[in-house]
This record gives sequence, structure tokens and C-alpha cells, in this order.
Amino acid sequence: MSSLWPKNRSPSRGGSRNNNGSRNGNDGSNDQESGRPSVSRDPDERTRLLPHGQPGYLSPDDPAVSPYNLWSIRALRSITVILFAVTFIWWTFLLVSLFVTPPGMHTRGSGFFAFGFTTLTLAGLSMNLLLFAIPSLPMTIWGSVLAVLLTIDWIIILSVPRLRVEEGWVGIASAIWAMVLALFYVLRTRSVAWGKREEEERLTGREETRRPLREWVAVFGETVTMAVLVLVALFITATLILRARDVSLAPPGKRYYVNGDTYQVHLACVGPPPPSTSATNETLPTVLLEAGEGPVEDSLQPFLDDMRQAGHIARYCYWDRPGLGWSENAPSPYSAGMAADALSEALALASNTDKDADPRAEGPWVLVSAGVGSIYSRIFASRHLLQVQGLLLIDPLHEQYLHSRIGAPGRGFLLWLRGILSPLGVDRLAGAIFKGRTREDRVFGRSAYQGGRAIRAKLQENLVARSLTASEIQTARHVQMADTPLVVVSSGVEVDRSERWGKAQEELTRVTSNLKHWDTVDGAPHEVWRDVKGRQVLGERLRALVRGGGEDD
Repeated sequence: MSSLWPKNRSPSRGGSRNNNGSRNGNDGSNDQESGRPSVSRDPDERTRLLPHGQPGYLSPDDPAVSPYNLWSIRALRSITVILFAVTFIWWTFLLVSLFVTPPGMHTRGSGFFAFGFTTLTLAGLSMNLLLFAIPSLPMTIWGSVLAVLLTIDWIIILSVPRLRVEEGWVGIASAIWAMVLALFYVLRTRSVAWGKREEEERLTGREETRRPLREWVAVFGETVTMAVLVLVALFITATLILRARDVSLAPPGKRYYVNGDTYQVHLACVGPPPPSTSATNETLPTVLLEAGEGPVEDSLQPFLDDMRQAGHIARYCYWDRPGLGWSENAPSPYSAGMAADALSEALALASNTDKDADPRAEGPWVLVSAGVGSIYSRIFASRHLLQVQGLLLIDPLHEQYLHSRIGAPGRGFLLWLRGILSPLGVDRLAGAIFKGRTREDRVFGRSAYQGGRAIRAKLQENLVARSLTASEIQTARHVQMADTPLVVVSSGVEVDRSERWGKAQEELTRVTSNLKHWDTVDGAPHEVWRDVKGRQVLGERLRALVRGGGEDD
């Protein structure tokens, strides 16, 4: 930056000022003290705007009174523009990665936190550029507070191993970049304030303390903007603290790396290997559970566990699809067929590496699924024809609804918007503070849908529902073995509500040619197992499938 001239001394190249306000020494006139003619010099950065050959300073309202007169301030603005451009490019990459993951940019978490940090940074830089020449004390204060909060954020991420894994280098770099630029805001404000003061003293004779209305409006605007950014950072910090508590909840079972060690999925098996039937000495199949719209631990898994404890089934396995429960997010795009492959790989790894696992983890299986999970289980069944000995579909979603429900563009936009806002964690924080929501609620319970990973999983499901997943389920229907025993249990409430849904349920009874039962449980909701009669029907049908043939005892 330009050197600071002492306030009580004129610069050597700028001449001096007489008591009457006239300047001498720069206009070629005789030096009144020495009587020698002075040497005329070309104006430099510090003298070129001063009036020559006439007395007086510039008016404080003169546009020439500006910190931009200093090369250091102009260079600082250029640096700000470069930082804005770099941040915008990074923001664009992060935005694209929410839909299609570029090579090397996959985060096992949702990716929304990295995008949130960068959006926060971009907003701050935009405001700094717009009001560059109007520094203020509130800007310095709010910038300092913002830098402190963002420093806390990246320290939390680095100090909690699971958060460090989920955010990856992308999230960590975004958090640190946001913190560094928050410090830059403070430096920029103080530097411009110094330049403004220097130019006012040089060109007007004193520092200007009054502000015109235009500047007051600008100061108010930047104060409000910085206050909002600090509030956003405060919510992000609180959400990170909540996440740090949630990730300390240990999963049942284990996580397994799949897809070339790209991410981990959670898989758990409960109970000893099933015994053999007395008649044929063949091993009874294990029940393999696929979640519906939410984590399996809050839906079908408790129902299956009750059946195991009652002795109706010996063993069952369940997993969390990527982004749900304890599973990490997969790269985008991600289809139901890719999820079926990930489950297959996790089962193979479990049988090869887990000493307590059933050595016959490749099957045989009876697949139990509900809602949209039936799409996933049907694709899995078509890729494991010899290992699947039965299908139990609970109020399943027909593939025709992939276009109108799962893959609807409006749903995708709302999921994206919810994901963008998810780092604020307003709903999760309110649930924890005012409703007593526990970490179990947030990981796999009734609040799990609010988390960024779950929202990202739903967004991925939406993006490929009408293309990849629709193609995969169509292929699965053509490949599926016709003699696989099939049971369909439908919700009476949903069937009564929609004739189209009822016809779709009937159509799904023809997934194979070996339909054992189709039950419509009157009064049962979409989650049929939450109804007393529905639990009874499901228990009977599942016992029959596990014991072979699907017929009642």
C-alpha cells in the first residue's frame, strides 16, 4: 500500500501550503523563502488531484475524493474480484456435483454443507464488491464474528472422525475457504477505511465524519446482510454440533465398503443361521428386509424382530440404502439397480469377512419389502434368481408411479430446495430443543427424513426414476423367474382412496406366475404392519413363505 504521510508534514513532492491556503513549489513560481525558482515536477499519485496554481482544498463531495486514488486500494479490489471468480467457479462445481458427481469430488455425506459454506462465502464477497468503497464499523464487527463461527465449524469437522469422513476434502476445504474469506472481509474493510481517511485528509484537509444519505443506506444494507450471514453461520454451527452427537450412535451390524471402496453401506443380520427342515434337510431361507420410504429400523425391522423373538422366523438381515440410516451417500447418479448391486456386494463381504455371519449369506432368501422398497427388492430378485425363494410385497409401489410420484420434476425441485436449506437444521434443532427428539429419532427415526443425507438420497432417487430405474425395473420384470412364490398384502385405505392404486396392486400380483396370496387389509394404512390386523396377516404369510411354498399351515 502507499506509505502514510505524517499529518503535520506535507509530502516532499507535493509542495507546502501557506497560511492563506495557497500552494507553492509545484507551479514553477519562485520559492518565497529561498528566492530560488522551484523545479516543476509532474503530478504523482499524491498530488495529481490537488488544485494547481489556486488556493484551497477539494470539496468533500467531489468525486475525486475517493480511496480508489490509491493503487493499493485498487489492487485490493482486483484481488476481491479474483476471489469472487474463484469462489463462483467452485460454487458451480458443487452445484453440479449435487446432480452428477465429477471425478474426485464425491463426498460420503450429503454435499449440502460444502455447498452451504460456499454459498455463504459467495454472498459475502458479492456484498463486499457491491459496497467496496463504503467501509463501516459494523462490517468489521460482523466479519469478525463470522470468522470466529466458521473457525469453530471446520474445527468441529476435523475433530470428529465420522464428520471428517462424511464431508471429505471437499467439505473441509469449503469450510476453511469460508473462514479465510471472512477474515479477508475484515482486512478489506479496515484497508478501505484507511484509504478513505487518507484521501480525505490529503484532498480536503480533514477526515470526513459525516455521511450522505446514500452512504447511510449502504451501511444499513451491509450491516443487515452481514447480520444475516452471521445468523446463517450460527445455525450451521449448531447443526454441526448436533451432527457430532448423532454420529456417535453406533450402528448394529457393520458398515461395508462397496463400489470400489467409494462409500459404505450398513448391513446387519439378527439370529443364528436358520435350521434345516426335518423333511428335506434343506436350510430354511433367511428373511432379507428392504426399507420403504424411510429407514428400515423405524418401519419393518421392529416387526421382523418381534417375529424372530416369537420363534416364527429364525434369522433376518436388513440394510440401509445409501443415505438412509447409517449408510453413506453414493455418487450421483444413483439408481435402484446400483443399490441392488451394492446390497449384493455387502452380503458377499459379510459372508467372507464376518465370522459371526451366516456362511450362506448368498442365500436362500425370502425378500420382504414395502412401498418404493419393492422396486429395489424386485430388481435384486431378478439378479439372484436361484437364491430368492419367495417375495412378500407390502402395499408395493407400481413402476407406473415412478413417473408421477417418485420422478416428478416438482418433487425434485422441492427436495433440492430442502437440501440447500438442510445445513441450517432449523427443523432438527427445533425438534431437539422443543420436542425432545433424540439422536435415534434423527438417525433412523421419525426425524430422519430431515437430514441432509436422507434428502440427498431422495433427490438421487428422483433424478433417475424416469430413466435408469424405470429401465431396470422393466428388465427385472422380464427376467424374474415365473415360479417364484409371491405374496402381496395391500393397504385397504390406499385401495379405497384410489382406484388407480387398486388396479396397480392387482397388476403387481402378476410379477410372477406363482401368486400364493393377495390380501387387502381393510382399515390398514400404507404401512400395513402398523395395523393390528395387518400385522397378523403379514405374520401368517411370512411364516408360510419361510417354511416353503407360501401356503398356510
